[in-house]
Parts: sequence; structure tokens; C-alpha cells
Amino acid sequence: MTNNLRSFSLDFFNLAGKVAIVTGGNKGLGQAYAVALAKAGADLFVVSRSEDWNETKKLIEETGQRAVFFQADLSDRAKVKQAAAECMNEYGRIDILVNNAGTIRRAPILEYKEEDWDAVMEINLNSIYLLSQEVAKVMVKQRSGKIINIASMLSFQGGKFVPPYTASKHAVAGLTKAFANELAEYNIQINAIAPGYIATDNTAPIRADEKRNAEILSRIPAARWADPSDLMGVVVFLASDASNYMNGHILAIDGGWLAR
Repeated sequence: MTNNLRSFSLDFFNLAGKVAIVTGGNKGLGQAYAVALAKAGADLFVVSRSEDWNETKKLIEETGQRAVFFQADLSDRAKVKQAAAECMNEYGRIDILVNNAGTIRRAPILEYKEEDWDAVMEINLNSIYLLSQEVAKVMVKQRSGKIINIASMLSFQGGKFVPPYTASKHAVAGLTKAFANELAEYNIQINAIAPGYIATDNTAPIRADEKRNAEILSRIPAARWADPSDLMGVVVFLASDASNYMNGHILAIDGGWLAR
């Protein structure tokens, strides 16, 4: 035991030589995840629906790491599978996958359109399953890997006006555990981050609503919205050797929201 304790060092968090795929990595939380992994030493393969990735590219390259960008709408299943293949073509390995890309459409449940349900589930659930499956094939051969899914407070709660988002985020939590059960024997860890209320473009309409914003802040013990930078440390932890015995866990980073 003493020898094991002495073996621990901050090098456990070092991602030098690792290759990470981050979906939805051109802005918001995805950008924060990508930059954090680069700062820890990983090279990046960033998947984005938009080609507006100059800022993210600059931030990654400022760390001294390489950044490759791949434009894809992840509702296109062929593109999902192509993303993994392109990363292998560029780097020859995949060590980390951050399934960050997601979408949300709001409407009362009695008015919710079938096409909106399908669109949200395709991005938030199906693309995660398919990309994780493709990447896992690589990781099994490598006998190592980290898959980090992005869950939500609505992986634990019901929410309002977002039935497919809630259903998909509950499913992401379940999928995280299912993959972990099957892949742990190959030295692959699959965990999920459940962010609380984060100040991003997606939440701008809510923050602009004074009544709703006040309600949210009153519920958060930290009494503030999170900044994307608040999630940078946790993604490095889950991508690194420091989390090698953590598997199938949904880690809430929520300022205490769920504790209330």
C-alpha cells in the first residue's frame, strides 16, 4: 500500500500523447472541454456542425497542441461513423471521446411536434450511441480509453417544456452505465458530466427572463450561474489516469443544485 501511495503524482492528470475527440467543440461548454484537454497535453479532433471554429482553433494551438476540425451534422448517421474514421486517419489512435454535442427545443408537452422529438433524440442520444460504439471498437483494440458523456440536471429531474431533452438525458445516464458494464474489462472508463445551469448561448433566453433567472439563482446554493471554465477541471480528471477506477458514474457539477 505504501508503494502505491508513493506512486501517485500530478502526472496522473497529464494527457500528453493522447488524442481526444470533442463533439460540438466550437463554442460554449464544448469549447471549454476541448481547450482544457489541450492544456493538459492532448491533441484534438473537434467535430462541429458549424465551420465557425477559428476561435477554438486559436485557443487550442496557443497551448502548443494540434487541432483538427471536422464539419458534421450529427443527425446524419453516416457522418457520425465517418468522424471516428477521420480521427483515426489523422492520428492513428483515439484515447478520449467527449460526447458534448446536443440540442434542445422547447414547447408545452401537449403541443410538442413529432419532428422536434425526433430531431432532439437523434442528436442527443442516437449520435452518442453510434459514435461511442465506433470509438469503443478502437479503444478495445488499444485496451484503454475514456468516454465522457454529457448528461444534465434533467438526467435526474423532469423539467418543463422539454420532453425529448429530458428523455434523452435520462437515456444518456443509462447508456453511460451500460457501456461501462461491458467495456470496463478492456480498461475503458465511461462516465458522464451532468452540468448545472451554465451561462452559454443556449441559456441566454432563460437568463434574459428576469423572473425565471431569479427563480434559478434562488435554488443554486452557489448563487450564480456557472461559467464554462468551471467544467474544465472535471473533464481533465475524467480523461486522465486519475479516474482509472471510476466507471459508470454521473458526476453533477451544479453549484449544489441537486443538494437542495
